[in-house]
Amino acid sequence: MEISVEPWKRLVIHELVEYKFEDWVKQIAFGSRTSGGAIPTMQWSNGVVFSPVTFQTTNAVVLEQLNGTLHWSSVSFAVRDEFVNQFVCDNATINMVDVSANEVFRELTAVLRSKSKYLDGGAGGSG
Repeated sequence: MEISVEPWKRLVIHELVEYKFEDWVKQIAFGSRTSGGAIPTMQWSNGVVFSPVTFQTTNAVVLEQLNGTLHWSSVSFAVRDEFVNQFVCDNATINMVDVSANEVFRELTAVLRSKSKYLDGGAGGSG
């Protein structure tokens, strides 16, 4: 038997949506309260919290994936240097998961930091 590990060759993100961390957390907390109180989870790596939105699995999407390319509809993100397992905002609990062990996520968040409007040196300048 042959076992092959073939890392992704390319990740294409069709839209980036950046928030200030505090604003995004308030939005998530509100959504949590209005949807019955489920505990939302944010992914964190390299000082960035993020949430990708993938495309529906269609023949075209699967073909791209088999050729090594992931397509994400969008990625929402915010700069958050400090990692914490859980925090409370507006009486809503939010979990944070450290996904830094994933190479794709480390590379992704390095790019997101470089494009941040709210960090000095980001594509949008300081904020």
